[in-house]
Amino acid sequence: MKFHEKAARLAEAAIGRAAQSRRFIIALVGPPGAGKSRLAAALVDELARRGQGGAVVPMDGFHLDNAVLKARGTLARKGAPFTFDADGYAALLTRLRVEPDSEIAIPVFDRKLDLARAGGALVTPDHRFLVAEGNYLLLDGPAWRQMAELFDLTVMLRVELDELRRRLTNRWLEHGLDGEQARERALSNDIPNAELVIRKSLKADLEIINNA
Repeated sequence: MKFHEKAARLAEAAIGRAAQSRRFIIALVGPPGAGKSRLAAALVDELARRGQGGAVVPMDGFHLDNAVLKARGTLARKGAPFTFDADGYAALLTRLRVEPDSEIAIPVFDRKLDLARAGGALVTPDHRFLVAEGNYLLLDGPAWRQMAELFDLTVMLRVELDELRRRLTNRWLEHGLDGEQARERALSNDIPNAELVIRKSLKADLEIINNA
């Protein structure tokens, strides 16, 4: 299935389920390197093409700051579940659900600066569909399980582990690391996080394969 076809399938499913809802939240979940950000953006574009307002609400906006992680001795594990403010993200999603007529600022993660920017984007009343995008939104753990009731549609993006290893290694190569350093960064943190998502996530309403 081509990428635009995946986005069209999700848009059709979301619109069909939304009925008269003022606010509809889609959880787009998958391991690091699965292509979530790209699909989330494509889904918002497809919703707009169908006359529906949408916005992405990324989990990455709730990364704990590097200074906090360094003080805790967990900077090398940045991106693992315990390096996010899960409660803060759940509180934001709750507010977005119960205040559909409000303009609400949300944080976004700046990859170039490697930090979250408060108020980096706005969700407005025109954004009927929200795409909650992140690795751990279906993780079967106490900090994450609380979010399940906030989602109207859950989608798992699946990728074979070998393909994830390739993508995640390439990601670090693009950040300027050499081959050995890139493999080490991927294998020491990214791949364990990916395996956790694959093993410990609750079943989603829909699954999409994104190996290509």
